[in-house]
Amino acid sequence: MIEVLFPEPDFKMKKVGEKQFIFDSIRKTWLQLTDEEWVRQNFIKYLIEHLHYPSVMISLEKTIQLNDLKKRFDILIYDKEHKPWMMVECKGHDVALTENVLQQVLRYNISVPVQYLIITNGKSTIAWTKENNGLKQLNELPRW
Repeated sequence: MIEVLFPEPDFKMKKVGEKQFIFDSIRKTWLQLTDEEWVRQNFIKYLIEHLHYPSVMISLEKTIQLNDLKKRFDILIYDKEHKPWMMVECKGHDVALTENVLQQVLRYNISVPVQYLIITNGKSTIAWTKENNGLKQLNELPRW
């Protein structure tokens, strides 16, 4: 597991009726705040502020075709040549990072091949790199 210390939260938030919303600075839009969205927004902030990933190289929740199914990845980071480089699957705090979560990101990787695969629930983060036709677990996230 990789320890990810999220920056102090300073998100733009608002409440509409009983629903809480968070402003997504990448997509420039308000999103309903769910446990998974909280993890996604904090992880993005960590990538940008601590690992210095350029925000222009981050794509969020885009639809991909997986055989006959349409799926949406959580976070995709592009490399300097603007090729898919890292995929992150986010889950809510109470969702365990099981083999099923890894298999989910591996299925997405069929449509969008990347070098690095990450799964996180905000409390735990696990990362792999592709190596020798397999996966090697990492002790830290790759720097930009």
